[in-house]
Amino acid sequence: MLRDLLPNLGNQTYIMGILNLTADSFSGDGLLQQGKPLQAALAQAHRFAADGAHILDLGAESTRPGASPVSAQQELERLLPVLCALREELPDIILSVDTYKAAVAKEALRAGAHIINDVWGLRADPQMGAVVAASGACLVLMHNRSNPQNAAIDVSLGGRYVDISYGDVTADVAEGLLQSARIAQEAGISDEQLILDPGIGFGKTTAQNLRLLKELDRLKALGFPLLLGISRKSFIGYTLNLPPEDRLEGSLAANAYGILHGADILRVHDVRETVRLARMLDAIRFA
Repeated sequence: MLRDLLPNLGNQTYIMGILNLTADSFSGDGLLQQGKPLQAALAQAHRFAADGAHILDLGAESTRPGASPVSAQQELERLLPVLCALREELPDIILSVDTYKAAVAKEALRAGAHIINDVWGLRADPQMGAVVAASGACLVLMHNRSNPQNAAIDVSLGGRYVDISYGDVTADVAEGLLQSARIAQEAGISDEQLILDPGIGFGKTTAQNLRLLKELDRLKALGFPLLLGISRKSFIGYTLNLPPEDRLEGSLAANAYGILHGADILRVHDVRETVRLARMLDAIRFA
């Protein structure tokens, strides 16, 4: 259960460090671009752990706007060596696997993953719910309305989504998340295993992302822990007119707002800086 993994949930902000086991990450930190990806991934994982990360999120398929999908086999070939090594080298850290494929999730859970981070909220693979239910693992359900036809790419600022229609974006995302939670419940997954993620950056325009973050309290009112994944995202870049490598301050500002409005877990690239931000805000909030 989630409380077993994160016993101070509600009284502490947890930091999830991103390990991109890809060559085409939007943020430029894809570890397959390096000559020895396993060694690079392990070095980054150890650095994140030393910097204070509580969770490592391993993703072996890029989810940036316009990215090409990979097969389950290719995903597993990238993922399992790193996952198995981390179980040995960092036994006390929580391991999350970013996948929407049931076959990948099943093997990852067998190899020791604690959390499955499904960016399609159980809507992409009808077998995913059963896999997670059988394992008893925790599950992140993300809202996602991404469509390649709505992806627009800027050479310096990267990909974003345009011409996406919502009525009330926060209400629509809330309903979508509750629908994913109902799918999980019908599969035999308890509410105590679930984390919700509003999916900022996934099928939302810059303005919609800003509105969704502004109204995060409305999603917190759904009664589930919230994960916020906004690090270096395009809505920050397009707001500040900055490329991914220059979005640290914008990411910290957005994450600070998120902490103050209900985020329990922050999924980030810049672990050391975000850990310090969260510790300071938590000290003030719980003084």
